[in-house]
Amino acid sequence: MPRYLGIDHGLKRIGLAVSDAGGTLASPLATIDVSGMVTDQIAIVIERSRECDVDAFVVGLPLNMDGSEGRQAKFARQFGDEIGRITGKPVHYWDERLSTFAAQELLRPADLTRKKRKARMDRVAAQVILQSFLDTPGS
Repeated sequence: MPRYLGIDHGLKRIGLAVSDAGGTLASPLATIDVSGMVTDQIAIVIERSRECDVDAFVVGLPLNMDGSEGRQAKFARQFGDEIGRITGKPVHYWDERLSTFAAQELLRPADLTRKKRKARMDRVAAQVILQSFLDTPGS
């Protein structure tokens, strides 16, 4: 089974999650603050993917509630396409609607301060996106 890196790309932070070697379980990995050039952000994501020895990427696609793609979805596709071009590895796009809500629900019982919850939110959202991808037959 391939090992995947899940990516929740936002305007302020990029959340990363990684699957286990069997491709069945997603775990939160890291949160990267978005600063500098997009090429720098891509380089950091690629470096983390190499550290985890991933075979493919799953990029969260922020669709509108009606299923259409807006500006943020276009940006996520450009980000993922560039990662795929540089690494030569497959990039899958996955509907990320409600992933932040699901991440909030997962973090609620943890009794974290607002600051600590915010610091973990993006990597947990990436975990939710990746787990959804892994749980879907044929993905």
